[in-house]
Amino acid sequence: MNIILITGGSSGIGAATAQLCAQRGMGLILTYKSNPQAAQSVIAQINADGGQALALELNVSDVGTFGAFAETVKQALQTTWQKTTLHGLVNNAGHGLFNPIETVSEAQFDGLLNVHLKGPFFLTQALLPLLEEGASIVNLTSATTRLATAGVAPYAAAKGGLEVLTRYMAKEFGDRRIRANAVSPGAIRTELGGGLNDEFEALLAGQTALGRVGEVDDVARVIATLLSDDSGWINAQSIDVSGGYMI
Repeated sequence: MNIILITGGSSGIGAATAQLCAQRGMGLILTYKSNPQAAQSVIAQINADGGQALALELNVSDVGTFGAFAETVKQALQTTWQKTTLHGLVNNAGHGLFNPIETVSEAQFDGLLNVHLKGPFFLTQALLPLLEEGASIVNLTSATTRLATAGVAPYAAAKGGLEVLTRYMAKEFGDRRIRANAVSPGAIRTELGGGLNDEFEALLAGQTALGRVGEVDDVARVIATLLSDDSGWINAQSIDVSGGYMI
């Protein structure tokens, strides 16, 4: 059984990806920051459906905890699956901020940079010894890196950095046949930034070629495929998953 670690796996795209990966026979380690009940709900559903999953607490913006977290993951692999390695890492955890540039504080900027760029950088570094030969890394970026949308500048800048970092991961980890790709969702129905009201959803749907906003499962299917051997020759790519948003 291949074991996948997904950060921010208690809701949204992370939870949907975990459930789909479990259906495809993968074991799951999910992380959560502040809502253990939501994480345990996802775990319970996966286990009830015959899968194997567990949840671990992690603050992706607290780099100082990553060494201890990696050790916890190592122990969990051995205890739960009698394994020593991860087959996949999905850097998904994050939050949004919708403020114009002139109102963004330094603390808000740092918060976004830490969770969307610094965190994935150093978490991947900490978990690298646990990633097996031929493993897959998937980084969640955003369509806002290619389409300037007023109010999301620091979020988009951090995601843009993660997109660049993805290519460097692919380059530097290639000698171990570890692939790294980015998935760039467009308008997706999640709670990020407070979710969608009817008016905003209609606007986004009208800007999307397929005529609707995306669902979390639309993105989860792409991530799950990138984690599988079916995508063994896809590397260093940023894959737009948006239904044709603002093309």
